[in-house]
Amino acid sequence: MNVTIYDVAREANVSMATVSRVVNGNPNVKPATRKKVQEVIERLGYRPNAVARGLASKKTTTVGVIIPDISSTIFAELARGIEDIATMYKYNIILSNSDQNKDKELHLLNTMLAKQVDGIVFMSGNITGEHIAEFEKSPVPIVLANSIADSEKIPSVNIDSEQAAFDAVSLFIKEGHKDIGMVIGPLNEPINKDKMLAGYKRALQEAGLDYREEYVFEGDYTYESGLEAFEKMLELERKPTAVYVGSDEMAVGVIQGAKDHGYDVPNDLEVISSDNTKLALMVRPQLTTVVQPLYDIGAVAMRHQTKLMNKEEVTDLKVILPHRIETRNSTTGLPEKN
Repeated sequence: MNVTIYDVAREANVSMATVSRVVNGNPNVKPATRKKVQEVIERLGYRPNAVARGLASKKTTTVGVIIPDISSTIFAELARGIEDIATMYKYNIILSNSDQNKDKELHLLNTMLAKQVDGIVFMSGNITGEHIAEFEKSPVPIVLANSIADSEKIPSVNIDSEQAAFDAVSLFIKEGHKDIGMVIGPLNEPINKDKMLAGYKRALQEAGLDYREEYVFEGDYTYESGLEAFEKMLELERKPTAVYVGSDEMAVGVIQGAKDHGYDVPNDLEVISSDNTKLALMVRPQLTTVVQPLYDIGAVAMRHQTKLMNKEEVTDLKVILPHRIETRNSTTGLPEKN
């Protein structure tokens, strides 16, 4: 049978209130009494009932985390940032995979609320009006990490993805490239269509280069979709000499596809990726990437959440973290190309 607070109180010959004060670190307990209660707790192996404590305090010190896929290096890094800050502030997390499925996301959201979590950190590439309606009626705060929503009321932590794409494509343009492709994630996701693609177009426009629809290849963030994108490049009469890729995994697929067809990266095709996961250093040549501070996005989102859960003042609901470009061997900095 489970040892209860009543068992500890009886064995230590104190009230249950005294045991509760000892467990919760309340200083208003005599040192001798505290020592006696702690010895009984250790001897009996008593563990406080988190559910009962949550019911009494109306807090469970638990945060729900909903992500598309924990096996993805991107989301694994984000989740690590969330978990480290949660631990620092003495919160537990419940982690769930949504498989980027809207129905499952909404189901998990309501499941987390039913478990009486104190808050939710949510990640999704496509946040719809249904999501926003659920977020806005949630009894606990919800913070988005690496996700955007068409609502000023929902707190979020991101980088400026539009500017990141602009910076990457502008680097190619400065090197003299005129035929610049883009391998992008699903275009039904606002972060791709409204941010990254917009940055790509803006860089071309400001340089006086034409936007060519056939130079944009839609993928799904996977290695296989990167391979497929390069195969489609081969079908073009005038092929890109440089390509900006929306994820490291797709970029590895592009590079491998190029190698399979006898192309040299970076001399025949330069590649800039996004995210800067461990894959960027594992592939050869190593990837020049837009460095997205994934761990920091998760960590800041969780810190934001702790403030909201504790009703602390939050001055900026929309946090934008800085990005930079890390130059490696998939680009050359070659002089102007003809």
